[in-house]
Amino acid sequence: MLDRLRMAEARFEEVSQKITDPAVISDNELYKNLMKEYKNLDPLINKYREYKTAMSNMTQARELLDEGGLDPEMKELAQIEFHENKEAVETLEEELKILLLPKDPDDDRNVIVEIRGGAGGEEAALFANSLFRMYSLYAQANGWKTEIISSNPTELGGLKEIVFSIEGEGCYAKMKFESGVHRVQRVPETESQGRIHTSTITVAVLPEVEEVDVDINPADLEFQYFRASGAGGQHINKTDSAVRIIHHPTGVVVECQEERSQFKNKDKALKMLYSKLYEAKQREQTDKIAAERKIQVGTGDRSERIRTYNYPQGRVTDHRIGLTLYKLEDILNGDCDEVFEALALADRTARLLKAQG
Repeated sequence: MLDRLRMAEARFEEVSQKITDPAVISDNELYKNLMKEYKNLDPLINKYREYKTAMSNMTQARELLDEGGLDPEMKELAQIEFHENKEAVETLEEELKILLLPKDPDDDRNVIVEIRGGAGGEEAALFANSLFRMYSLYAQANGWKTEIISSNPTELGGLKEIVFSIEGEGCYAKMKFESGVHRVQRVPETESQGRIHTSTITVAVLPEVEEVDVDINPADLEFQYFRASGAGGQHINKTDSAVRIIHHPTGVVVECQEERSQFKNKDKALKMLYSKLYEAKQREQTDKIAAERKIQVGTGDRSERIRTYNYPQGRVTDHRIGLTLYKLEDILNGDCDEVFEALALADRTARLLKAQG
């Protein structure tokens, strides 16, 4: 571990010098890549330097104690210094092991999120809208940009489905554990008897990818153009601006109708298609490692029931890690960090245990 840390620190120093070089700064692509590497290494190197300081303090205290001849007060201070730094070293070692774990190459990507109503009809559609609002508020709190790609609203203000993108630093790292079945337990707005109903929706979080990440034969694509329509089927555009794309080898179908421009809708639909095909390829590779999937938190199984939102009790429970919080209103208002960070920690811990055998 120490050899890897020394090599990482040497690389960090090298990158730090390069990003101040005018020749590098003038090369936009090179500068961008080096800044990304600098940001990725920064937390590791800061933690490593804390570790080295604690190790040095612990060693000095140990040497003082070994020399002997200290008066009782100085000896007590040296013992306190030794034990405090020994505890710090042990804690920092564990933190460094986690930081040295291989990073998900998709963590820095933007995301495309799909929310679809499942069991529960109109109540599921209303809750789909609540989750869209939750993610939108969370994105806003992080300074991210949200943009709707496609939506199918209901007359009562719900959403049969909605697809939207979120752009911002570290989007996928924060959002990737949201894929799966979300369950809501509450008295529906449409229910007059006051009975608690259970409804479900599905969420899929896809990393947004570039064309170079996925190989698509243009001959495999079928483009369909039609008029966009709103809730209840009313036409909201008199031209065929909406775009549907079918990828025949896989049967994947995407569409976009939010923009007035056919060109913009086509561009958004293609982004969604690339992301879906990329995710399918990644999931196929992951599925081959069955043992690994058993210990991971899980980022792709859309049939897995991952979370329950219980309105009568004001409770949110994430079933994968056994986390229960009685702060439903806060979470639905976009205060999701406690849940997302607990999931990320569980995933890192599981990967660390696997790495240690």
